[in-house]
Amino acid sequence: MDDRTIAPVTDGSAWYGTDLETDRSWEYALEDSHIRELETALAAVRKSGLKLADISAADFRLPKLSRMLTSIAGDLQSGRGFALLRGFPVAAHDNPDLELMYYGLCSHIGTGMTQNSDAGLVHYVTAGALKPNQGSRAVGFPKFVRLHVDLMDIVSLLCVRQAADAPQSHLASSTTIYNEVLRRRPDLMPRLQAGFEWDRMGEHAAGESPTSGYRVPLFSQVNGVVSCRYNRSWMVSANARKNEPMSEEDEAILDLIDEIAAETRLAFPFQNGDVQFCNNYTILHGRDAHAVERVENRMRLLMRIWLNVPAFRQFSDEAVVRYGIGCHGNLGWSAEDLVAERNNSPRIRRADGAVLIDA
Repeated sequence: MDDRTIAPVTDGSAWYGTDLETDRSWEYALEDSHIRELETALAAVRKSGLKLADISAADFRLPKLSRMLTSIAGDLQSGRGFALLRGFPVAAHDNPDLELMYYGLCSHIGTGMTQNSDAGLVHYVTAGALKPNQGSRAVGFPKFVRLHVDLMDIVSLLCVRQAADAPQSHLASSTTIYNEVLRRRPDLMPRLQAGFEWDRMGEHAAGESPTSGYRVPLFSQVNGVVSCRYNRSWMVSANARKNEPMSEEDEAILDLIDEIAAETRLAFPFQNGDVQFCNNYTILHGRDAHAVERVENRMRLLMRIWLNVPAFRQFSDEAVVRYGIGCHGNLGWSAEDLVAERNNSPRIRRADGAVLIDA
């Protein structure tokens, strides 16, 4: 990428949190008719005997609600990059039914992808007994969560039970962060475009390297489309694993990214029954810390689904930017992939079928 292609992004993905505190068009609310559709679709799935991994949008019919989900999908792909849906009926159902309903809802937006060592399509975000095998990732712990991306196209979170002290969720536009870096320190952009190696947090398969082995651009651009891949913990961990501490210069650059993210973020309450959707190329997400809870049935409990969407956006190098950080071990497979046992073959990350070899 030469300097002639570097320019601020002016589309709807570039926003400041202060603007969205009054413009609440990013919030959607489920109506009684929507909830009845969810209940009817759940009953149909139960009657048919379909397992969660078998559910598609055609199996989980939502005639009226699907129109709202189409609008949300548009927000994610070409709008501000996130949406919050309120009113999911978490109090009326046990976890197995919530999994089916939540996965069925998300099937109208994209394809569910595995996201942990257990090849789970629904990941329980909690410090309690329901936490899946997730390598050395600190998902679900009470500590403050720095703004970051997850690993597929879209991350969705359903709040089943919030912590008693109600930590706020944070979102920031990575497009705005890109624009602010251009404004404040354009000299740093080549380093951010060159990228950083990522750790695989102990979830890589036999024959795969424990880190990516290649650099993933923090910011990449093609035809004016800017994509961000940022998780400071995973990047720092990759350096530590190789006994090569990150340089002071690189630490200072990431400090600037975190500083801009904190300055421009949107903070909001994330309550029982809320469903959050984020585009992982234009949005960073995180949250406040919360108090430690020892009683299992009072612990904070979220369900998380990762989604991929065909032709979601353009990438400078799809194998690295889209698939280079989340496709290893049992992560990054669809239910169809698992049935076909593709997870037992070398990982293919390029459309032409070429294997991206780990270093």
